[in-house]
Amino acid sequence: MRESVIDVTRLVDRAMQGRRPTGVDRVSLEYVRHFGERATALVRFAGQWIELSEMESRRVFDALLAPVGNFNALVKRAVAKAFMGSVGRKFSDPRFFFNTGHNGLEKPMYAQFVARSALKPLYFIHDLIPVTHPEYCRPGETGRHEVRLDTMLRTGHGVIANSAATLAEFTAHAHARSLPMPANTVALLAPAELPAATTKPAMDKPYFVMLGTIEPRKNHWLMLQLWRQLIERLGDAAPRLVIIGQRGWLCQNVVDLLERCEVLKGFVFEKSGCSDAQLSAWLKHSQALLFPSFAEGYGMPLAEALAAGVPVIASDLPAFREIAGDIPEYVDPLDGRRWAELVTEYAQPQSLLRRDQCQKLAGFALPTWDAHFEQVEALMEQLRVAQKR
Repeated sequence: MRESVIDVTRLVDRAMQGRRPTGVDRVSLEYVRHFGERATALVRFAGQWIELSEMESRRVFDALLAPVGNFNALVKRAVAKAFMGSVGRKFSDPRFFFNTGHNGLEKPMYAQFVARSALKPLYFIHDLIPVTHPEYCRPGETGRHEVRLDTMLRTGHGVIANSAATLAEFTAHAHARSLPMPANTVALLAPAELPAATTKPAMDKPYFVMLGTIEPRKNHWLMLQLWRQLIERLGDAAPRLVIIGQRGWLCQNVVDLLERCEVLKGFVFEKSGCSDAQLSAWLKHSQALLFPSFAEGYGMPLAEALAAGVPVIASDLPAFREIAGDIPEYVDPLDGRRWAELVTEYAQPQSLLRRDQCQKLAGFALPTWDAHFEQVEALMEQLRVAQKR
């Protein structure tokens, strides 16, 4: 019997819908890659917790890591084979159980099932934004996220945080709820390994990139207002802006600008379906990544830009400084004047600020997945030792 079980419900569901991996999904896929040889896959379906056989788990893991055309049929066949054996199962063997995507934790039945089993949950916490910044989230998401956090605190044997900033917020939340913190560790995330960029820029004008889902906390609205002012002041000499990411929630004011503002046309480009190769090309040849978020638990686009040797202008957030130190230009997310000054400066061919940041980047070492999983494995060993006492 494998020593671990990985809940892949979210990964399987999104893959079956043909949806591209989010930052959360990319983290979960790395856990599949690292622990797959030592784990089985679990899928929650029709009220049942269905653990796939070792052979079927391997097939599903492989298909998640390297998508195949018959993925849906493969999953349906694997679930059908394991379904009857999972009805009423209690999971009485003590094994580590990974949930790395928050998925399902908002359902009371999740905590109840885990508490009745012998599984030893290890939860990955990405952020507390729906609780700390509810104004940027869908209505009702605060209550759902509070349940997720309570499930982690009440049933978790261990918690893995993506940054010390996230762990500090989670610890404060636990204290406010008068709940003890499980054993925990901070394991920084490595950037995605993007394909090598094409040597030719995607456009012949200086441009900047914003990367991430279009939603209120990402602050696209400020950037679009800034760009309108730059265009009105500089005309065709204004730099371009490439927005890479799908449209999310509560973003109608941004959509209105993208679709109806005539001034922005020809200067602002929305790319909602970029492949990794296209993303690599857009990022590599940009003047800088713009990351003006109001709140982040980590900030994977920042790490991806730095990994590509691309300068970053970002909000001054604790998680960003934890990842990147003093390399980016840090700006208050509401300081439109400073953002405009830096965009104008970084758009210049001989920008001294941009040159200086590129020089600092030359000796910068980003987090790696090897280092990440060293922290996770150390936490698991700590729990093994504690169990033997």
